[in-house]
Amino acid sequence: MNEAISQAAPQTLTEQTCFDMRETLAGRRRGLRAMLPFAGPAVVASIAYMDPGNFATNIQAGAGYGYALLWVVAVANVVAMLFQSLSAKLGLVTGRNLAQLCRAALPRRYVLVMWGISEIAAMATDLAEFVGGAIGVSLLTHLPIMPSMLITAAITYALLQFEKRGFRPLELAIAALIGVIGLSYLAELLIAPVSWHAVVMHTLTPSIPDANALTISVGIVGATVMPHVLFLHSGLTQNRMRPRDEIERGKLLRFSNIEVALALGAAGLINMAMVIMASSAFHTGNAGIASIETAWRTLTPLLGAAAAGLFLAALIASGVSSSVVGTMAGQMIMQGFVGFHIPVWARRLITMVPAFGVVALGVDVNRALVLSQVVLSIALPVPMIALVWFTSNRTLMGRYRNSCLTIIVAVIGTVTILALNLMLLLQIAGLRFLI
Repeated sequence: MNEAISQAAPQTLTEQTCFDMRETLAGRRRGLRAMLPFAGPAVVASIAYMDPGNFATNIQAGAGYGYALLWVVAVANVVAMLFQSLSAKLGLVTGRNLAQLCRAALPRRYVLVMWGISEIAAMATDLAEFVGGAIGVSLLTHLPIMPSMLITAAITYALLQFEKRGFRPLELAIAALIGVIGLSYLAELLIAPVSWHAVVMHTLTPSIPDANALTISVGIVGATVMPHVLFLHSGLTQNRMRPRDEIERGKLLRFSNIEVALALGAAGLINMAMVIMASSAFHTGNAGIASIETAWRTLTPLLGAAAAGLFLAALIASGVSSSVVGTMAGQMIMQGFVGFHIPVWARRLITMVPAFGVVALGVDVNRALVLSQVVLSIALPVPMIALVWFTSNRTLMGRYRNSCLTIIVAVIGTVTILALNLMLLLQIAGLRFLI
């Protein structure tokens, strides 16, 4: 953003935000007022960690295994923090997003393979987000799923129009929807009976009770660390505020890391709240609950109409907001890999087609939600490996190259997810292994 904006009187929310950021970088703002203008990219990225796919996998985890898989949610969230911070750093330091760097630096055949895998991941993401939002609308309005999908599509497209007014209005709209999700689950925890001792114990003690728990665990990873949002975060930071010198770049990176920790920390707590609520409400007597609709219908007799209403409000807010973010990410992935502009309506149409196809074919949408998260987990190593590679490149990153410790932790995280995926593939193939 050029210098003129910081000198002229701000006319829009985005211009005001840019002005405030310049004031902070110049040292004229302190404390919370200094931090707030920089909040946005990680907040937008965090909604991908609270999408309907998380609802589906977390309900299954809590209903089927109580608090036993809370540690998976916690570990996945820590890995997500690391990789989102790397993605944000890549955009801030290079001025390019991950997809653009892949196209510029890698052989064409690898770029085409990565683009194909990333597109599949983006479509799987939108399947979970779009169908999940439509389920919420259907439950609220009592309409069939197909008309509910059309309503969800219209709301999503309307929200995407905020982007024409600059980055700030859309960020604020998404932040408001995240607030609905967070407050809904906070209220849920006040209603549901929770064993906090068991929560702490299972958060700190890893265990995989059986083979099905492994499938759900991999689904949790796929629903938490999202391939498309690793691409998106670098794009959200690449042009939001251009540093004029290395001092400003260092400040931007510090603010970015703080925002990632806060935004994804909140997302992790909401994910854990989903598992805790499902465990408290369903594990004793209703462990077989595996669908969002069944969970909603069962909440009323178990915890009351207020709990069911809060669950529905969170689901609709999650589906709509994450669908917006999924479209933004898909657009950025396609433009970055192919190198030309894609209209938002075309991108929205591309990502909606699989969701409508699933419903038209009569596929169980809840099963599709969980399996979509498994697809995401299998696709996840592609952007993770690329991200570690680029952010560890001294020529590309200079003084901001990953430290040895960061590289080691990032490689361990990537290898762990690869191992989980291999175990899942062996399980799908019908092979037995010892857990």
